[in-house]
Amino acid sequence: MFVNRRDVQIQWGDCDPANIVYYPRYFAMFDDSTSTLFEVAGFSKQDLVKKYGLVGIPMVDTRAKFYIPSTYGDWITIETKIESIKRSSFEVKHSVFKGEALAIEGFETRVLVGRDPVNPDKLKSAPFPAEMVAKFTGSEARS
Repeated sequence: MFVNRRDVQIQWGDCDPANIVYYPRYFAMFDDSTSTLFEVAGFSKQDLVKKYGLVGIPMVDTRAKFYIPSTYGDWITIETKIESIKRSSFEVKHSVFKGEALAIEGFETRVLVGRDPVNPDKLKSAPFPAEMVAKFTGSEARS
């Protein structure tokens, strides 16, 4: 599986009055991590729109398990990968590490969407392009 890791420093604005990260901030970090995963894999937002005719990859379900809190100034590593791909939906897993310890597990279900060819004012799920499936699952040809 294709995996991306990025280091994030916890900022003052991420924290609540108890100086721990306010949990919705992690979901924003997860969203950024999913976008970064696509970018690093070679599928920029511009590619999604121009090359594949997609409008976006909206989230339809999300959840997280919190094990270790983080505070202002801490560094965390977010490891992001696509765990499974269906016709148009896919499951993303974010593993957040504080040092070597697993601090959080985040899960997203997202869907590829494009314009409905019958009614362009509406959106419709779109099939996952084969080259994306190959890249994210590690099944692409190696030279």
